[in-house]
Amino acid sequence: MSNIIDAIINVVNNPIYELRKVYERNNRANNAGDALEEYIKDLFADTMKCTDEIERITKFSETFSYLGNDTNPPDCILKNGDAIEVKKIENKNSALALNSSYPKNKLYSSSTMLSKACKECEDWVEKDIIYTVGVVEKNNLKHLCMVYGLDYCADNNLYEKIKTTIKKGIENIPNIELTETKELGKLNKIDPLGITYLRVRGMWGIENPWKVFEYIYQRDFNKDFNFMCIINEEKWHSFSNLNKLIEFSKNNNNLKLSNVKIKNPNNPAKLTNAKLITFFI
Repeated sequence: MSNIIDAIINVVNNPIYELRKVYERNNRANNAGDALEEYIKDLFADTMKCTDEIERITKFSETFSYLGNDTNPPDCILKNGDAIEVKKIENKNSALALNSSYPKNKLYSSSTMLSKACKECEDWVEKDIIYTVGVVEKNNLKHLCMVYGLDYCADNNLYEKIKTTIKKGIENIPNIELTETKELGKLNKIDPLGITYLRVRGMWGIENPWKVFEYIYQRDFNKDFNFMCIINEEKWHSFSNLNKLIEFSKNNNNLKLSNVKIKNPNNPAKLTNAKLITFFI
């Protein structure tokens, strides 16, 4: 069963800079965002060097229980493992645009944002979610990070409360006809002629992980590539292949494992023990 430890080892063994060039050549991507998603899938499936597309698809089937798209999050789910959400930004300081989906510390099968296929891909109730963020400049992957939603975002009920409050406020506007919608609201017949409508949509965003965790890690912009991963202590000890990464780091001076303390997203006064994994070229 593949996990984030396998992906980290593959990042170190198979760093790819020219994402779009590599994945367009293999007819696997049409743009830099698609190329980043394909690269992340390859990292977890260990198919970076796979040239046979049938073999690659077969390995994907063995690794993932679900593969999504822009309208059906998450981007993928590891079999009996974590969910993965891939985000591309083009500027090293840009925030992440989440659009109608608020940040998630965990993924729940009861979420109305998920497709039927996702809910039924396994017998599951909740999954940890890995936010995988890449900075792609001129089709080159410059920075990559992986961080769990539990260490990055507040509890889902905080965001849901804000969303519900806004929806109720819209519903209480007098003399307005409402239409059932998955958005925050749709108001009809706003004007005297009854010909104007208003769609109210959520446009969520969150600061990128490098800014959120800058108190424990800063990128070296003189390097060609920087990688960062943060895993809370409880999650870290849940993996059975830790020794593989630990031993691997002893033979690579650019790969470093550090013990750190990170802020609890629900209460920054409380600190959580975590592992910081960094790599550069």
